[in-house]
Amino acid sequence: MDEEFSDAEKAGFYKAIYSRRDVRSHFTSESINDKVLTRILNAAHHAPSVGFSQPWNFILIKNQKTKNKIKKSFDIEHLRASEQIEGSKKSEYMSLKLEGILESPVNICITYDPTKFGPFVIGRTSIPETGIYSVCCAIQNMWLAARTEGVGLGWVSILSNKVLKKELELPEHIIPIAYVCLGHVTKFETKPDLERAKWLPRLKLDDVVYYEKWEQKDAPDWNIIQEYIKANLDYA
Repeated sequence: MDEEFSDAEKAGFYKAIYSRRDVRSHFTSESINDKVLTRILNAAHHAPSVGFSQPWNFILIKNQKTKNKIKKSFDIEHLRASEQIEGSKKSEYMSLKLEGILESPVNICITYDPTKFGPFVIGRTSIPETGIYSVCCAIQNMWLAARTEGVGLGWVSILSNKVLKKELELPEHIIPIAYVCLGHVTKFETKPDLERAKWLPRLKLDDVVYYEKWEQKDAPDWNIIQEYIKANLDYA
């Protein structure tokens, strides 16, 4: 079928997934080509959404004064978060590079509008959070598209939403979901920063897959996939 992906296309897709990184450092001063940025935004806009509601908006930010105010919010929240950590882990946490707000040429705030297309959205009546989940799908599309274009993207979650709403003049009903930094980088790390820093280990796929019921591992109907998972079968 024409809709089938070639082996090369499959390999490219999986390469984008496995080499995607939450970029906080290595940003260069090179600007992002406008066509490239538009492609990245269009990829985000083509994410799946509950009831085809497309509840996202993307606020593009280059203004240095705005960036400085967002960075100040990060510094305050970063210090506040450190107060929850004790012992040597606290100094380790404070030494981590967790944002690239000022270094990246473009910042984007991705928001959720629960009122878009009116109060009734197909599929959102039982689980209202599906609207927010839809925005997260758009963010993931953006992340993978950026990686494919050779652009680094980092999600800064150590921020005050109140500050974002004030500085970006968001209406009361608009919810900021993500604040991301985009830019070309000198390199993409082979492993995520927090994995390299041994902050937390990468779990094995077998650790997070259950069969039929919660925590159930003994499931004869799933023997083959269990073997593949334990063999760490990857796309190659």
